[in-house]
Formats: sequence, C-alpha cells, structure tokens
Amino acid sequence: MAEKINQQLDFNSNEYARLLYGDLNSNLQAVEKVTGVTVKARGTCLTITGLQHEVEVAAHTLSQLYGLIETGYPVYPADIHHGLKIVAKTPQASLKEIFLDQIYVTARQKTISPKSLNQKNYIEAIRSHDIVFGIGPAGTGKTYLAVAMAIGAYTRNQIQSIILTRPAVEAGERLGFLPGDLADKINPYLRPLHDALNEMLGRERAMELVEKGIIEIAPLAFMRGRTLNNAFIILDEAQNTTNEQMKMFLTRMGFNSQTVITGDITQIDLPREQGSGLIRATKILKKIKGISFNYFTHHDVVRHALVQDIIQAYEKKQVTPDTCNPLNPT
Repeated sequence: MAEKINQQLDFNSNEYARLLYGDLNSNLQAVEKVTGVTVKARGTCLTITGLQHEVEVAAHTLSQLYGLIETGYPVYPADIHHGLKIVAKTPQASLKEIFLDQIYVTARQKTISPKSLNQKNYIEAIRSHDIVFGIGPAGTGKTYLAVAMAIGAYTRNQIQSIILTRPAVEAGERLGFLPGDLADKINPYLRPLHDALNEMLGRERAMELVEKGIIEIAPLAFMRGRTLNNAFIILDEAQNTTNEQMKMFLTRMGFNSQTVITGDITQIDLPREQGSGLIRATKILKKIKGISFNYFTHHDVVRHALVQDIIQAYEKKQVTPDTCNPLNPT
C-alpha cells in the first residue's frame, strides 16, 4: 500500500481563507470528495493528507484558487471542481490565466470565463481566427462561449449584428405537423439559442435586440443566398448539416465577419445514409490557414457532474440499438 504524506498550506488572510474554505468548509469537503485526500483547517493553516499525487493536486489547486481570491475573483463552488480537473490533467496550467479571462458579464453580474484549458484555447482561437470550429460533447460550453464572445464583440462595436442559426432537424423524434405559423413551427429548434441570450442579456434586452434585427435567430435554410457583412455568425448543432448545407453556410461570410461552427459528432440526427457536413468539413478544410479546429472531451463538461460520467460511459461503450441485447446489456 502506498504511503500517505502530509502537506501544509499557510495563508496570510483570515478573510480570504474563509472564502476559500466556503460556507461550513464546503469547498474543502468538495476537494476531499474529488481527490480522496483529507483536509484539516485550523485558522489560516490547512493540512492535506493523502497519496502524494492526490495531495499535490489538492494543494496546487487550493493555492491557485487562493491567489484568485486575492485578485477579487469570486470563487464559486463549481470552480473547485473545474480547478481540480484542470490541475489533475495539466499540472502546469495557470488557473489565473484561465479563470480571469473575462469574456462577458451577464445582466445578473455573472462573469463568463473559460473553465478548462480547452475552453481557454477555444476562446483564443475565436479571437485570432475568422472561422472557428468547436467540436465535442454536450455541456462543454461550445455554443455558450461563442454566444458570449458574439455579445462581447457587439458591445465593443466590433460588429453590427449577431446571426445565430442551426439546422431544423428532429432529435430522433417525429414531431409531425406542428400548429401555428412558420415562426411557431421552427421556434422549438432555436430555443437553446434564445435561452443563452436571455441569460446573458436579460429577457427584455434580448427581445429588444431581436426586434431591432441586431440579433437574428433563424433556421439554417434561411441563410441561403445571403452575404453576411459586419456580423458574428454562429452555426449550432452543425453535426446535423448535410454536406451541401455546410458548404452553403461557410460561403455566406462577408467582409469584417467572423464565423463559429459548433457540433457534437456523436449526436447526429440525420438519416443513416446522409453524411454529416461537419465531419466532411473537418477533412476538407483542415489545412486551410485562418480556420481553427478545437476539440473538447468529457473533461471539459461544465454541467452537472453526472453529465461527465454519462458522456464518458457512452464513449466507452458506444452502444447502438442494433447491437444492444436488452437481456444482456453488457
């Protein structure tokens, strides 16, 4: 059995230490749960006990989070989990460089910033490339961060409009002939984009910008024949585009515009015989300068902790209806 070690951390501020520990030491308990170490707090002194690698991850993460608190950064409970994941995977990573990269401050004064090294690289790619692909599983912030970057660009007068689009493809269901006019029929497909805007801008401000035409949310089919100048354009759910649709979309970009394409190639809802335009684009465009491809994994998931476990389980098993025996699911 591997020998356990102790490491001590000493902080110089009772107030900052209290913020680091969390209410009733909840943050320290989270560190214990994730890493397997034991953390004992006595005033501004912490003693961490466990296996060497576990202790190093916990100590390095807590030290860096304390440094963030010293800068005025409000460490949220989720930051404990994000910080531990980053340090465990990339010990040399700087949490300050990642968490202090402020993208946008929402209407409720919530700071939007990267929560993983891949998210940080994705943001840097959007800042430095005209066309960026964000590819990975659900919950990794691909679309959310792109929308935040778009709103930030608009508030800085770098662009004049924001275009949000996605293909109107049913996710494994057949919804039939929905009631209402065209807007009523396509709105359910665009709901996730509305949700992101409402959270960042506030519902009234988001509605105002949509009504003025500054923000446009529309199905991908509505992009045909257009040239989009001075715009930040986001294509969501790009794994459900056909090859023809992807080519059509990529050629809409005009002058002083920027495009972000996001998708999850493990959740393709197209008919089996129909190839995904996203997969095809990664092969055709990979050598073109000015286009950046960014890939996310389950380590980048920023939703409920169980979402990461679910994605990882599916990645390992890759069970399909054709191969799964309900009497023997293994």
